Amino acid sequence: MKILAILGMILLFNSCNDQTAEVQRLQSQVDSLRSQLDSTYKPGFGEFMSEIQVHHEKLWFAGINQNWKLADFEINEIKESLGGIKSYCTDRPESKYLGMIDPPMDSLAAAIQTKDLPKFKAGFTVLTQTCNSCHQEVNHGFNVIQIPETPPFTDQVFKISH
Repeated sequence: MKILAILGMILLFNSCNDQTAEVQRLQSQVDSLRSQLDSTYKPGFGEFMSEIQVHHEKLWFAGINQNWKLADFEINEIKESLGGIKSYCTDRPESKYLGMIDPPMDSLAAAIQTKDLPKFKAGFTVLTQTCNSCHQEVNHGFNVIQIPETPPFTDQVFKISH
């Protein structure tokens, strides 16, 4: 009986040692993955804003040329970049102001869907003013956005042929 008790204790001890080793192995993997994640590239707030600026420009030229498919594409690219800020830049205080852009974006998206050029122009003006209001609010008033005067890229055609 003593032998069975000793064998049971040995098996229990070995089982605990195996579990402890497995827990340590898994913890080591978690630590390694955390370290890799910490050093993984993530875009910064300014990079997202630069992307938005390019799409803002392209959106204007698509809209005024009534290239509604391209305008729809560009406004969705802006939304995607805003989503990236919400996902990757939550530590930035500026992120909490992003909601102020939703109403002008919705209005502009509606103008694009209805292919209404006057509403598009008015909506784009409000969007641009909202960008500047946000910049003022977050102490980046030195960054003034305007309605573009020339296309950002000379290799892209904004006019559609009917």
